[in-house]
Amino acid sequence: MDRERLAEYRAKRDFSRTAEPPGGSALPSGEHRFVVQRHRARRRHYDLRLEIDGALASWAVPRGPTLDPAARRLAVHVEDHPLEYVDFEGVIPAGEYGGGDVIVWDRGRWEPVDTDDPAEALRAGTLHFDLHGEKLAGRFVLVRRGGAGAQWLLLHKDDEHARPGWDAEDHPRSVRSGRTNEEVAAAPRAVWHAELPAARAEVPVWSPPTEAELAALDELGRRGTWHVDGRGVALTNLDKVLFPPRGDEPAVTKRDLVRYHALIAPVLLPYLAERPVNTHRFPDGVDRPGFWHKEVPDHAPKWLRRWRYDRLDDGPRRYLVPDSVASLVWLANFGALELHPWTSRIDDVDHPTWALFDIDPGPETSFEDVLVLARLHRTALEHLGVAGRPKVSGQRGVQIWVPVEPRYTFEETRRWVEAVSRAIGGVVPELVSWKWSKVERRGLARLDYTQNVLNKTLVAPYSARPAPGAPVSVPLEWDELDDPRLAPDRWTVRTVLDRLAGVGDPLAALRDVPQRLPPP
Repeated sequence: MDRERLAEYRAKRDFSRTAEPPGGSALPSGEHRFVVQRHRARRRHYDLRLEIDGALASWAVPRGPTLDPAARRLAVHVEDHPLEYVDFEGVIPAGEYGGGDVIVWDRGRWEPVDTDDPAEALRAGTLHFDLHGEKLAGRFVLVRRGGAGAQWLLLHKDDEHARPGWDAEDHPRSVRSGRTNEEVAAAPRAVWHAELPAARAEVPVWSPPTEAELAALDELGRRGTWHVDGRGVALTNLDKVLFPPRGDEPAVTKRDLVRYHALIAPVLLPYLAERPVNTHRFPDGVDRPGFWHKEVPDHAPKWLRRWRYDRLDDGPRRYLVPDSVASLVWLANFGALELHPWTSRIDDVDHPTWALFDIDPGPETSFEDVLVLARLHRTALEHLGVAGRPKVSGQRGVQIWVPVEPRYTFEETRRWVEAVSRAIGGVVPELVSWKWSKVERRGLARLDYTQNVLNKTLVAPYSARPAPGAPVSVPLEWDELDDPRLAPDRWTVRTVLDRLAGVGDPLAALRDVPQRLPPP
């Protein structure tokens, strides 16, 4: 069915040139998604796309959708598009089919009305449906003109969402990035990486806040709206202390954390993008107990990207999928001090892209003991011919992140990590306990392989940790394990940016590496 429905779409495009997704990797979402893209090709138009039976049924709407019940909009039925297109924003090269700039003008959910089979309703020539978007809402109708052909009419019913005179052109910004078509055309936020699988070859590029934006943050009082990354983010209690001071470094306020999240975004977001994120919140500061938060609250801005997960015993949950500088700023204001991304992506949640080793020190474990265990991981991975990188946790431990091709189940990945961990532990049994209970471990470290499970996470690279001074979890080169100055909480939100400016991100080279796991 995929080949048949997308054959026309694929035949019109050269995927070695265009950043558009070829399709075939995304599964149906389990809910009806829609997107409207504002597209400046030979002529400006809007593309309405409705998720139906595993693809996006699509119409080109020259004048754009409207909430005006008196208006009738021409909608030209075009080829089905792949599900991945729901997030496409960028520039299609000149000379390619549809060449021009594209923004995600609106997106959300849609519901068919008076039918359980919207595909059949379309074949019959009339589809009534409700839209729940960030700009569009209420009941719409698609009606085929003349009983056959590609020309349809798009109408809005006279309901509580109707707005006479409403014009799409009065609302020009993307709901994904906050940018206009002109801004996307001037600086596309994606780079095409031909060495990656086609479904992930379009890699977003995020820019830090400008000096003017940072100055505006400094000028805000205790609360206000900060305009950053094309969004207005409401900020509150900016002078509240979230982290007490450490040594010579002063206390870290919410304003400081907001600034850090904005500045670190280009480095941190690649580890969060396309992944649900569990947050550890400390809205009253780290001197008070924190709590885990997974569900996106109802009061959160509509522009935050959400993802619905239905396979939970207590019902579906909507997770946040950070995809912008503004989303990280919102998380800082929300008191989400620790960010824990899933090791799998939302387009394939059952297959992780990272295998995780967690050296969890016990009360009697010194940092030198931790380093002994980390160096043994280095030796083991070198022996196996497997690439990985260590990361100080920002607290007491060290983690090793190993990229894997998303072909293994969590159970397969966990078994592999367990086998390697037990081989390492067997070399220094005096340092390691395999007991679950901390009391039974007698103060020894545990090599925790159990994080390799769906929806179990470790802290993200460059996330802050809840301790005085706001230490940060930082990736390392292997030889840095031998640096006598190394400490698990050496870098903080105030110092890690200087490190990045000097040495870069050691883990970046391993992102999206499709590594296969040899027998342990």
